[in-house]
Amino acid sequence: MSTRASPRASSAGCGRTRGEARTRVSQTEPLIRNISDTARWVAVYRARESERPDALFRDPFAARLAGQRGEEIAAEVLRRSRNDWSLVIRTNLFDTFIADYVGRGGDTVVNLAAGLDARPYRMDLPSSLRWVEVDLPEILDYKEGILAGEKPRCALRRVRLDLANREARRALFAELGRESKAALVVSEGLIVYLTAEQVAGLAEDLAAPAGFRWWTHDLMSPGLRKMVMRQIGSLLNEARAPLRFSPEEGPGFFVRYGWRPVAVHSMLKWAAKKKRLPLLLRLAALLPESQGRQGSHPWGGVCLLERSAAERAT
Repeated sequence: MSTRASPRASSAGCGRTRGEARTRVSQTEPLIRNISDTARWVAVYRARESERPDALFRDPFAARLAGQRGEEIAAEVLRRSRNDWSLVIRTNLFDTFIADYVGRGGDTVVNLAAGLDARPYRMDLPSSLRWVEVDLPEILDYKEGILAGEKPRCALRRVRLDLANREARRALFAELGRESKAALVVSEGLIVYLTAEQVAGLAEDLAAPAGFRWWTHDLMSPGLRKMVMRQIGSLLNEARAPLRFSPEEGPGFFVRYGWRPVAVHSMLKWAAKKKRLPLLLRLAALLPESQGRQGSHPWGGVCLLERSAAERAT
């Protein structure tokens, strides 16, 4: 299982305008050096969305977290692909599932491969909520340095762990499961980089603790994965981080591993609802969509899974 590799910390700001000339951070290494660098890229889009008067969310920390490298990655990706709207919508969908969970009295959020996520600082969360971030030491150290003067709104714990270490993650999951009544697991931008076998193993491990009840993650169809790899695959391949997981079964893939899909939101449909779709895609959003198998159809969504009754009974 491959999780985010070590980033090199950079405190450079990203306050430049999009068209302004800038000097590359490095001319001798790949623009995206590892999966951790994709977190900087996504943070750029959060920063830009936050500047809109009708922003779907406000992330005042995103620009600092993205840094100059994040801006450079976003500029190069935008040159090859015009799908920046989808990452904004992905963020909003995860926010929606998390807010609903918290509103129903949820006690614990476990954020796997948390990267540069700043939800404990930017979302309206109760101080009693326990939020656990899990990721590699380097990316969490970098984020901790950037946010050193900020106060989270909930009880935040950071766990420096390589999720590829199955024994270590099982021990952590067991510990967190014992301490939680009905935890929500969040894995945003993680499983798309794993093989089907690795995702299956993670799903089984998450289904084991009695205190883990919900899991929200993003998902893409084989058609969308192929399309994105055609557009930006060379950048991801340089970082040894190609997109791998796009199950033919769609969300049904997880049923055999103890997880039942209870909500599936298409990013295209959600973007149309939130008025974030480019003009050419607005007509496509009017067409009916399946929530199951997508095949060659380019589809991306965010899913909420519930641990199956059989698993909860064990």
